[in-house]
Amino acid sequence: MNCSSGRGVPVTASGNGEAGVGGRVALVTGAARGIGEAVVDALVGAGATVAALDVDAGALSLVAARHPERVVPLVVDVGDPGAVVRAVAEVEERVGPIGIGVSVAGVLRHRSVCDTTDEDWAATFAVNATGAFTVLREVSRRMVPRGGGALVTVGSNSVGVPRVGMAAYAASKAAITMLTRCLGLELAGSGIRCNVVSPGSTDTRMQRLLWTDEEGSRGVLAGDPGQFRVGIPLGRIADPADIAEAVLFLVSDRARHITMQNLYVDGGATLVA
Repeated sequence: MNCSSGRGVPVTASGNGEAGVGGRVALVTGAARGIGEAVVDALVGAGATVAALDVDAGALSLVAARHPERVVPLVVDVGDPGAVVRAVAEVEERVGPIGIGVSVAGVLRHRSVCDTTDEDWAATFAVNATGAFTVLREVSRRMVPRGGGALVTVGSNSVGVPRVGMAAYAASKAAITMLTRCLGLELAGSGIRCNVVSPGSTDTRMQRLLWTDEEGSRGVLAGDPGQFRVGIPLGRIADPADIAEAVLFLVSDRARHITMQNLYVDGGATLVA
């Protein structure tokens, strides 16, 4: 199937809330906590109905309970391509045509290259790269005939600056960042926009696992010369809602002329590297 075939008129949904978001169906992976959960909240607040995918059934049910009839939870391991294919088909059948797709699901195994095992590498790429690829492919295949849609991949600012102990993670995020931009080029003629949001240090469970003590946040803000890492110029760690707001902007009609971009949301930590 050629995803780039056909030029259509961008679909604009009516409804209240953020321009072009109200009334649409959105699919979000990694939706049970952290950035993914914040993205679900932002989309629902803007009037979308959200198919929320995550491997954690318990946490996912709590998110859905906050938004009855607006969030449809699906327990899915995005590291399983077959499960993603089935989930996208189910969303289209049960919820409606997907107009917004946001890939957030990610894993981090904090190890040096020499200590990274084959299993570490494979597991990281299965979720961060292959999982996001499968979501993008399956959703875009359905968007093309409809002539519109918006796709956002949540990457990482680690793709722009080498990081100690994060080689596998950064490599997987770099892979899906370029894939998303290439997809944006292929789908531009079909009125589909594809962008990346690259967070820096964000107050999530993944971030806190990197901290060795209660002073962890101060170390992130100040930087660490021993790890060749600068601090955060704005002097604060991002809240998941900060990342979600960037995603919401990019999927809205306010960003209707923006595609193939990588928006860093890191308080200036990468110095626009």
